[in-house]
Amino acid sequence: MYILYSILVLAVFALASPWFGYQALRYRKYVGSLGQRMGYLPVSFNMDGDPSIWIHAVSVGAVLTERPLVADLKRRYPGFRLFLSTTTMAGQQLARRSVPNVDAVFYFPFDLGLFVRRTLDLVRPRLFLMMETEIWPVLLRECQRRGVKTAVVNGRLSSRSFPRYRLIRGFMARVLGDIDRFCVQSDESARRFVELGAEAGKVVVTGSLKFDSLDPPGAVRARERVLRYFRVPPSRPTIVAGSTMRGEEATVLRAFRRVRVAAPSALLVLAPRHPERFGEVEQLCRGEGWKTVRRTELAIDAEPRADIVVLDTIGELASLYQIGTVVFVGGSLVPTGGHNVLEPAVFGKPIVFGPHMENFREIADAFVAADAAVRLDGEGQLEITLVELLGDPVRRARMGAAARALVEANRGAKDKTMMVLETLLQPAAPSNVVPFRPIA
Repeated sequence: MYILYSILVLAVFALASPWFGYQALRYRKYVGSLGQRMGYLPVSFNMDGDPSIWIHAVSVGAVLTERPLVADLKRRYPGFRLFLSTTTMAGQQLARRSVPNVDAVFYFPFDLGLFVRRTLDLVRPRLFLMMETEIWPVLLRECQRRGVKTAVVNGRLSSRSFPRYRLIRGFMARVLGDIDRFCVQSDESARRFVELGAEAGKVVVTGSLKFDSLDPPGAVRARERVLRYFRVPPSRPTIVAGSTMRGEEATVLRAFRRVRVAAPSALLVLAPRHPERFGEVEQLCRGEGWKTVRRTELAIDAEPRADIVVLDTIGELASLYQIGTVVFVGGSLVPTGGHNVLEPAVFGKPIVFGPHMENFREIADAFVAADAAVRLDGEGQLEITLVELLGDPVRRARMGAAARALVEANRGAKDKTMMVLETLLQPAAPSNVVPFRPIA
């Protein structure tokens, strides 16, 4: 089965190579990372062959989530080197800039035997951690053969991905059997992992690390220097549309046109999810007749003199949510699974998102139930909802307070996760965390 998997991986690479080539030529993606993805890391990476803890966080969201866990691991296990890998270029850039506790950052290898073995030979992990649902069969099998402990951290199986995994349940059971622990976000994800073949005694519900990764509203962070480019007076209504996907910006612009009728001075901060779309979104805004400027073109310590600011940077969106009067979370009007609502919630902002929040369903449901967010049935409701919220400060304050309360009430996953990881690095250490037991 693993041979068939490897053949399938090679076939996917062959079929996708024209697309990768286009991305490399058009956006300079993957240029310079191919060697690391094939397992060729610099010899200086781990010259003395020290044992390590290796964390894999695929992209920007996972990098932001794992930061508090990285800090704890570095403090508690100073004898291990700490390495972080990512898959995406944006995640790599953010990790190098904002995760100071790791010894090195590198690109995750292609999941093929030769590349995986090269990487493991140099990284020499004692423990390998996968964020969320980053499950790579060949790497896990090689870790199992070498005695490397493995764990899924902040694990989840969404309602969208679970049926696909269930189609290959026999293979998944073998793959999950190579994992030593599953630290998952919810009872629902725990049951799904067990249904796919994970041993119930290895699955622990620790909660979502996303809550613990959020800094308190008053925390001083170097990256909040971005606020110096947004000296927006409290009297100016500001809509922040975060992590938007193709097909959503046009809807946001239509809604913003309606907003400007009710609030002529309103500002829209539009943050596309993918960096390669910054120029496309800017042109879309200009084509609609809006005075548009990129964040990197703003003057410091000044109010933006534009209708729309396109956020063309990485890692600043979380800070910018605090200037929003209302926040729209993208990836939710189109069927891409939605994005994180917790970053605006920690600042007590009223949140709006669309019907497609499959990747954050439990959190989205909790926010809607607590009246901390508005879930739209379709794109036509966006303009109505934004206008209503901008005109109702009492409701905005009530929603924001509920959102912040939810964040504070759900912190604690980091400590629970660390307790589980201690049992892998120090097998004799006691644990007070109760494993997941499926309901008969």
